[in-house]
Amino acid sequence: MSKPETQMRREVLEIPVAVERLLRNGADDIARAANALRHQNPGYMISVARGSSDHVATYLKYASELLTGTPISSIGPSIASIYKRQLNLEGSACLSVSQSGKSPDIVEMARMARAGGALSIALTNHPDSPLAEVSDHALNLHAGPELSVAATKTFVNSAVAGIWLLSEWAEDMKLRAAIHDLPAKLEKAVQLDWPEARSALGDRNSVFCLGRGPAYAVSSEAALKFKETCQLHAESYSSAEVLHGPVSIVDGGFPVIALAAQDEAESALAGVADELARKGASVFATTAHVTQARSLETVRTDHPLTDPISMITSFYAMVERVAAARGINPDAPRHLKKVTETV
Repeated sequence: MSKPETQMRREVLEIPVAVERLLRNGADDIARAANALRHQNPGYMISVARGSSDHVATYLKYASELLTGTPISSIGPSIASIYKRQLNLEGSACLSVSQSGKSPDIVEMARMARAGGALSIALTNHPDSPLAEVSDHALNLHAGPELSVAATKTFVNSAVAGIWLLSEWAEDMKLRAAIHDLPAKLEKAVQLDWPEARSALGDRNSVFCLGRGPAYAVSSEAALKFKETCQLHAESYSSAEVLHGPVSIVDGGFPVIALAAQDEAESALAGVADELARKGASVFATTAHVTQARSLETVRTDHPLTDPISMITSFYAMVERVAAARGINPDAPRHLKKVTETV
């Protein structure tokens, strides 16, 4: 008898529909926030987030710097919530990312940023949340209810909302077109669950996830999901850093998942993947540029900045299968709850 489908799997399969719903319903909010960014013309931005949402913020950091030349720095929410400091943020913009919009430290940091002179923009699945109330603009993720503890469709919709905002601000027509084509691409991506990589994980208790640039953000998200849903020790590294020490623990068959977008960093990441494979690691990479590592089937999205969204969708499909194979319920990981409210 087959096991019942997990809530996590149902939500992963909903990702293309959730993205389509965001694109259908979110245009007015995105346009208003993009116009506000043009008016503010920030010399820099800050991000406020934790957990999966902070990986979205890392993705948007790289995207902003590559697309608009505007740097984004992550600010620890404790600056406002614990240390009660006020930063001088005059003329900047603040991007706060929180699925629930309820965590007190995120809310307090967004409030402080606005008081310090920043244009405050929140990305949240709850537009009536405390975070939305303290922000100048709240971008509704339109992801629908997410019941599994592990964030999947809210992560993807946060990333889509953020990159959509940046594309409208930059008036980048090519990126805008790729974003609006995402539902069709993700319908294909969600069907890939990388059985060859799942097999290599076997009963191993440690894994590396690699990325570079915007793909490093989803590498970090992948490592977190291995921990959350599979009780598997996973570490994320930039492919530029992994050979500077972490490689020492690699032994025969050590599993590595290398996530590469189709951008300028792809060849460099493929080279590191091959180097790890030559050292005996079992390496799987989302690129055809590898010669020693094994290439994973990947759905490309017609723009390098949206490729990471497709890759993490396929990863989610894979990691749910890994959890199930290990006899772990990914919907209710031990010690975790859906909303973590940090002071």
